[in-house]
Amino acid sequence: MALEQGGVPTVAVHTNVFARLAQSVARANGMPTTRQAFVPQPVVGKSAAELRAYIDGDDPVNGRPFAQELIAGLTDPLDDADMTGLSFERSTPRLLEPDSEDRLHALFAESGWTDHLPIVLPTEERVAAMLAGTSRAPDETVGRLRPTFYREFWEFTVEKVAVNAVMAGARPEYLPVILAMAASGQSGRSSSTTSQATVALVNGPIRDEIGMNYGVGAMGPYSHANAAIGRAFGLLSQNLQGGSVPHESYMGSQGNFLSYNATFAENEAASPWEPFHVQHGYSPDESTVSLFLGGWYTVFGGGPRETWEQKFTRSLQACDPYTGPIIALDPIVARDFVKLGFDSKQKLIDWCVEHARLPAREFWDNQWVQTLLHPRAVAGIEPYATMLAADPDEEIRIFRPEDIHIVVVGGETGAMWKMLGSGPRRVTVRVDDWR
Repeated sequence: MALEQGGVPTVAVHTNVFARLAQSVARANGMPTTRQAFVPQPVVGKSAAELRAYIDGDDPVNGRPFAQELIAGLTDPLDDADMTGLSFERSTPRLLEPDSEDRLHALFAESGWTDHLPIVLPTEERVAAMLAGTSRAPDETVGRLRPTFYREFWEFTVEKVAVNAVMAGARPEYLPVILAMAASGQSGRSSSTTSQATVALVNGPIRDEIGMNYGVGAMGPYSHANAAIGRAFGLLSQNLQGGSVPHESYMGSQGNFLSYNATFAENEAASPWEPFHVQHGYSPDESTVSLFLGGWYTVFGGGPRETWEQKFTRSLQACDPYTGPIIALDPIVARDFVKLGFDSKQKLIDWCVEHARLPAREFWDNQWVQTLLHPRAVAGIEPYATMLAADPDEEIRIFRPEDIHIVVVGGETGAMWKMLGSGPRRVTVRVDDWR
């Protein structure tokens, strides 16, 4: 846009699997005739000769030679359709027309307002009852969400969050947690091709007040609060950001089961360490929810046994080097680590940072590291510049202390632990602000 405003013609070039996404983004931004050309997917990991063949070949979307498509886009004069563009009515009605229950359920499903499971119809009475869970005004703005960086933000109110909470089957006492999640600015339906999901961790007194599970089965479907809060977050994420539609506003290649629900609480009472929110500057009597944009890998283990150092080292090396892990430990495991001398989470984090190493060649031979960290290294940003300068066979640290998060969760039926992708972004929000 800046180039064209400066009088320099431009053509957007995308890979073919992003065609519907690129076209829908152009349309949503009022520029449906934006000049675009396409090459095959993938482009990462291809040789110069293979990439040259893309350029010499046909545009896989438009069917014309790629070079011809590019030249035409740069030289063809703009017509009336180019200059007119599009505008949209952005407001939505507050209420639907009355109809039968079956027809309303069908409407919600056909409109893409559900997660493909049955919902509770959000009648005015049910939404009013849900709003009793907060002192905030129904028309107060909670926040803004969008599925990708290339779409506009959608702003939404307390009432709209309550509507989605009703749809998910939540109870009014859950609403402060759901509002806090909505206010985080973190979507539960983000569009990365890595199929990431948002993992949510609840801390503080609210856990027991609303009956959240942090013991046996905490990460499974064994708590109404865990399940309904997680589902409400997913529904509001897609409905209050303008949708989550494959090929148009969602590009996760494989998808992610955790997108249905990845919400749980920390087992603070059984932990030998301070709770996660206290570790990050909150007091024990405050309630918080922390959201991690990640969740696209899981590594599992037991112990610590005699060879735990070797097992942990290999597991850390198996984690994606672009995003450090959430290390979720059963209380048995946490107490056993204390016996080994790790009397704080930070000491265990520091051990992990020191032992999570890969040869520099292997670290940099990673799609996301190449795409997202390599430019920072070339720009001289540390520690990536030093890591890039390392000998290819030199083992380098792949995580910083802030990349690794330790939480205690589980019911002490086994010395189990798992590592979940935490993602490049963590947001912690005070639930008490939304009571």
